[in-house]
Amino acid sequence: MKAPARKAGTRKDFLVFGSPLISEAEIQEVVKTLRSGWIGTGPKVKRFEDLVLAYKGSKHAVAVSSGSAALHLALMALELKPGDEVITTPMTFCATLNAILHAGAKPVLADCDRTTLNIDPAAIERKITRKTRAILPVHFAGRPCDMDELMSIARRRKLAVVEDCAHAIETEYHGRKAGTFGDFGALSFYVTKNITTAEGGMIITDDGGNADKIKMLALHGMSKDAWRRFSDKFHKHYAVIYAGFKYNMTDIQASLGIHQIRRIDRYWLRRQRLWRFYDEALGGLPCTLPAPPEKATRHGYHLYTVLADTDRLGMTRDQVLRKLSEHKIGTGVHYRALHLEPYYRKVLGHKPGDFPNAEYISERTFTLPLSAKLSDQDAYDVVTAARAVLRR
Repeated sequence: MKAPARKAGTRKDFLVFGSPLISEAEIQEVVKTLRSGWIGTGPKVKRFEDLVLAYKGSKHAVAVSSGSAALHLALMALELKPGDEVITTPMTFCATLNAILHAGAKPVLADCDRTTLNIDPAAIERKITRKTRAILPVHFAGRPCDMDELMSIARRRKLAVVEDCAHAIETEYHGRKAGTFGDFGALSFYVTKNITTAEGGMIITDDGGNADKIKMLALHGMSKDAWRRFSDKFHKHYAVIYAGFKYNMTDIQASLGIHQIRRIDRYWLRRQRLWRFYDEALGGLPCTLPAPPEKATRHGYHLYTVLADTDRLGMTRDQVLRKLSEHKIGTGVHYRALHLEPYYRKVLGHKPGDFPNAEYISERTFTLPLSAKLSDQDAYDVVTAARAVLRR
């Protein structure tokens, strides 16, 4: 890392957590789209889908309005029925559980591993019942789940697999991209993600029939989207095949994506460099840093999550966050264990103590800024602030 131009720790501006790197190319592409007369779902969405397919190595892709929509539609394609169960982790964003509920199924939680923060395959095995229909693993922070073991379980138990790849567009496991192991992979292009369309998501799959179904479900259940209805010389009628949703991506969003994905490896290398700098600079403090990537994997380096040693520090995680904020460093929390949230306690009946690993992480975890937009000076400011707070 380049030495700072000024003394670290003397920031005047607040370092916003998860700020995206947007170039002039994206800005000009959006302007061209606005001037084209076609700003809804059209040719640029198709172009973005094709670029993601080429990168991920899947056969089909459907761009949608968010990663949450991607999860919901993937689960809808499974035609889950009331009482069906989908196993997932309590250490994830609420969208994961909400998608299962909106698809009409019941989320069943299996504890995560305290080191990797990913769902524990052995815990999955213990939660399988005759009602289990699918497993929904989350590649947490960009670290791949143990897909050999997960897919072995799924094959033996005849279960579908929907991979939550919100953190994991670059992630690889044993030479294969995350999202290509299961029936579906659900990607997110939210503003804080490794590449962004401001809001947006995508479902990838090798099943053409399911891709066609999801494409219709994403736009009211209609057999033709607006581009195919209105872009030629005369109107083409559509048929309503399903009671669908309004989840389509627009060409304005795709205008960002078609440039962002071309820089995906460059952005990944920058985050990897920042990650290693944090590892070196923060070692020895009263906290647990992210575990090294496993062999034969590619970590997505999406979230640099730290577990505060609250006993040694003599303060809570939230006190750590407040003190970092006083140093003008923005942080995140990924995540508070979902089974402790009021709604899921009411609906699923969980209580404290049900998932001890998730609860241990939940009480201690905080996330430092990590994006391709961070300058060397920003990174020095982050570690200077972290050292000042965590050396107590």
